[in-house]
Amino acid sequence: MATHAGTKQTIARQLGIARSSLYYRSRQAASDEADKASIETVMAKHPAYGHRRVALDLGVNHKKTQRLMSKFQLRPKISRRWSPDKPDDRKRPETQVVNILKVLCPIRPNVIWVGDFTYFWYQGRFWYLATVLDLYTREVIGWHLANHHTSALITRAFQDALRRTKTAPQYFHSDQGSEYVSGRYAIVLAARGTKRSHARKSSPWQNGHQESFYSNFKLELGDLRRFPELGQLIEAIGQQISYYNTRRIHLSLKMPPLRFRQTHYKQQPAYASL
Repeated sequence: MATHAGTKQTIARQLGIARSSLYYRSRQAASDEADKASIETVMAKHPAYGHRRVALDLGVNHKKTQRLMSKFQLRPKISRRWSPDKPDDRKRPETQVVNILKVLCPIRPNVIWVGDFTYFWYQGRFWYLATVLDLYTREVIGWHLANHHTSALITRAFQDALRRTKTAPQYFHSDQGSEYVSGRYAIVLAARGTKRSHARKSSPWQNGHQESFYSNFKLELGDLRRFPELGQLIEAIGQQISYYNTRRIHLSLKMPPLRFRQTHYKQQPAYASL
């Protein structure tokens, strides 16, 4: 009977490669299997993670993660389906409010907040979720859910952000939806010393931070039919926002928003009380 080494040597000769290559491939296969288990653990906690977020979570090169996810056919359990959001307001005239995002990039929290709202079909009617994000930290700092989309909806979200942060921003950026250009909302912002900023009409990319947030948020929130009562839906929305703020890696920050804000205040303690 041929020895194990002899068998390896015979196989290597038949394949036209060095015998050491067979040992290398065995070690590589074992390493890949171990890394696969790590990737699967991360994806079990974060079902919508692609290879870049998985790599950031594990602290490894994203190309390696991409190779292994392709090799083992590991894909996010939640797939993306695009659906249109609010109807646009093309017939209304353009506002003359400046788009501050074109000229100002915040270097600390509470300089620019951005706002928008989206809708859900739940129990035979539409429900609307308004959110406020801090542009610097990407953190959701205020939100409100209602069965209408008037200026009251977005005002409640803004007031929630004020309550949580105990401050007001220098600027509030939004699209030109009728709710955000209403005189009532302008008065609410002015009362807090906050200046308005508007994206151009039919230019959703100019409020892309909110657009991107809703795209992922609704994807990860999932099928609303699993909630028999409205209270359970509201609780799930709150939990999903908490997950986004505290655990979900934001690609541009390379960490969750809350950790990014905490890191900023450790590095800039003078701003912590602002």
